[in-house]
Amino acid sequence: MRYLLFLLLFISSANATEKLRWGADIQSGAPYAYKAPDHPEQMIGFEVEIVNALAHELDMEPVFVQNLWEGLIQGLQRKDYDIVINGLEITPDRAEEVHFSQPYYLTSERLTVRKSTMDINNVPDLKDRRVGTLEGSLAQRILKELKIPIQIIPYAEEVTAYSDLALSRTEAVLLDEPIALYYGQANPSLKIVGGSIGEMAYGIATRKDNPELSLKIEVALDKLIRDGTIRSILERWNLWNSQTALAWHMDAKPLSAPVSYDKYLETAWLKRPFGEKVKRYVSFLPMLAQGALMTMEISVLAMILAILVGLLVAMARLYGAWPVRWLALSFVEVWRGTPLLIQLYLIFYGLPHLGIRFDPFLAAVIGLGLNYGANEAENYRAGIQSIPRTQGDAAQALGMSWWQSLRYIILPQATRVVIPPVTNDFIALLKDSSLVSVITMVELTTTYGQLASTYFDYLGIGILTAAVYFLIGLPFVRLSHYFERRLRV
Repeated sequence: MRYLLFLLLFISSANATEKLRWGADIQSGAPYAYKAPDHPEQMIGFEVEIVNALAHELDMEPVFVQNLWEGLIQGLQRKDYDIVINGLEITPDRAEEVHFSQPYYLTSERLTVRKSTMDINNVPDLKDRRVGTLEGSLAQRILKELKIPIQIIPYAEEVTAYSDLALSRTEAVLLDEPIALYYGQANPSLKIVGGSIGEMAYGIATRKDNPELSLKIEVALDKLIRDGTIRSILERWNLWNSQTALAWHMDAKPLSAPVSYDKYLETAWLKRPFGEKVKRYVSFLPMLAQGALMTMEISVLAMILAILVGLLVAMARLYGAWPVRWLALSFVEVWRGTPLLIQLYLIFYGLPHLGIRFDPFLAAVIGLGLNYGANEAENYRAGIQSIPRTQGDAAQALGMSWWQSLRYIILPQATRVVIPPVTNDFIALLKDSSLVSVITMVELTTTYGQLASTYFDYLGIGILTAAVYFLIGLPFVRLSHYFERRLRV
């Protein structure tokens, strides 16, 4: 009995460990945070190591929360996580929204071109060129402020910017030096040219209404800088530079080999034979299955909501009083006439400002359900109106009430008419569920992006992911055909 009590107390104390929830985007995230190429179920990167060191110093358990890079600040303000550490540059406008720690890394922008390019060596050479960069980054701001005409091509992911450069779709890429080092210099068809451009500092962002955590982070980070822990991490990832050394009053010469960077080059850029690729694809199936399960859960629940909302709105529009009909029409036009992506942003990031807060899963179901509910309302209205009114009149002449004629005569025939468009809507909803990645949901498309950016294999993993989407949608198509045949009899 004594040992049992001791075990329960131990488990209780273990569960009581405070969590340090940190937000980042691991799609095309090297060297910040990304899936390990040799163990894709694990996450690695120099910022992963920094977070782990901070959590250890604070006696907290690190918990990762995925979010798209452009939504990291909004997710922090929503309290989806406690800190953001993801190559977030300290800028005056961001400092108005969040509290930044002292810099944990200082760097600059670097220009990358194809190895065959000889006439671009510095910023002035970019005149009248197509230049890629990351949407919302400091590099994009620098390009916009240049006094020469440049066609700026913004990207959501770093890896696609460098891929397009290698494919000659752009003529240069300007991004942070760590990104250029891992995606530009490491690419055998690209090279970094010119010197450092601008200056930037990465900081850990916390909410301004949480000064206690901000102070803890600051104290712990200062200790890790002074005792050399951060320097050691940066050296392993080949990121130790003169800017950071000067700011911390340390020697710019590395003390250790860049073992993590060397391993990245061996694993991420290694050309593998076809047989080994197939084995690797098979190893991805559990992760893709987990993403597919989340996609299915969201899609099925959202479609159930869409069917219920659509039927209610269609009935209100056809049989309600004029104020009800006007509200039903307004619902359809608003939800059908605005982008689903904007609706998800408003539900997830906008409503908390009004005191209405949904968790990511519920926000995804509500957003998809209401958007497709507007489409379903029009399907059901068209189906009901396709049935001749004389059938309802005949049913009521035989003694049926209005509700009975609707239930037993009109709706069964209308259902047969609307099954094909409803099935099409569900397949479309299944694919549109990929948009919920903007509200921190990790579903099938997000999993694909994480794997593809880690292995630089958008084709093979993309075909595999498309096959998974096809397989999870096929049973619903078959079920639709079954009901069509049954109702035709």
